[in-house]
Amino acid sequence: MRASAATPLEVDRLQARLGRRRRIPVAAILLLFPIVFFGLFGPLIAPHDTMAVNTKDALRPPAFLEGGSWAYPLGTDRLGRDMLSLLMVGARTSLIVTVVGVLFAGSLGVSLGLMAGYLGRAVDNVIMRVVDVIMSIPGILFMLLLAAVLGPGLQTIIVSMGLLMWCGYARVMRGEVLSVKERDFVAMAKVMGMGRPWILARHILPNVGGTIIVMATLQAGGAIMMEGGLSFLGLGVQPPYSTWGTIIADNRSFMTTAWWVPVFSGLLLMMTVYGFNVLGDWLRDMLDPRMRRR
Repeated sequence: MRASAATPLEVDRLQARLGRRRRIPVAAILLLFPIVFFGLFGPLIAPHDTMAVNTKDALRPPAFLEGGSWAYPLGTDRLGRDMLSLLMVGARTSLIVTVVGVLFAGSLGVSLGLMAGYLGRAVDNVIMRVVDVIMSIPGILFMLLLAAVLGPGLQTIIVSMGLLMWCGYARVMRGEVLSVKERDFVAMAKVMGMGRPWILARHILPNVGGTIIVMATLQAGGAIMMEGGLSFLGLGVQPPYSTWGTIIADNRSFMTTAWWVPVFSGLLLMMTVYGFNVLGDWLRDMLDPRMRRR
């Protein structure tokens, strides 16, 4: 006797159980935890002063290579500064720039996306055409133009992130709002005489909150890469502050003789981007079952 085929209801229940059992991204958490820890406490626990120049120890190799010393476990840069301390202190600046940039982009994009989706018509057309124009400009050209106007520095990176990344939030929020505003609880709020600000704040925004969290997590990886790229071009954070991008840029002429400087900084950038991307995928799966990967 052949076993009967599973009904659609049974398949849905099985998928739901599998979704609930989806594993926590341990690898991403293990990668991000020390990076966030160093971002919070790095300057307090760094073994060496990153402002001190010691040219006699310049480009000393890591402790596990010949000529290295455990006084400098990851070696030194061209100015004799301890690489471990530089990476720990640079984590704070890199993460601060990333968090502020993502918050700026998210606040601007979510606000305009809510307006475009809920108000529609002329407001929607204007906002979406602005999005189309900005997204048609090459990112590197846009950042160079901003740097020419604002000058290199922390503010240039944050403004660049905000003005480049808000478009993604706006487009996604517009689509989410167009769906949510047609639901019965929104229609009931309108019948009860609730104003637009109340409906947006109390009924629509909470229902798209999961999407906002997922987008912010996924864009954090791109933001930290953007910071690294701008800093490498000399348009980002300026001395005496350091980020992982500036560490690579300051020592790029020694890449063949002191490979550990760009490699360790680049590895941290790669690990951070990977961690945020995996965490964002997991949050997407948990917060929005419709988007679960097959």
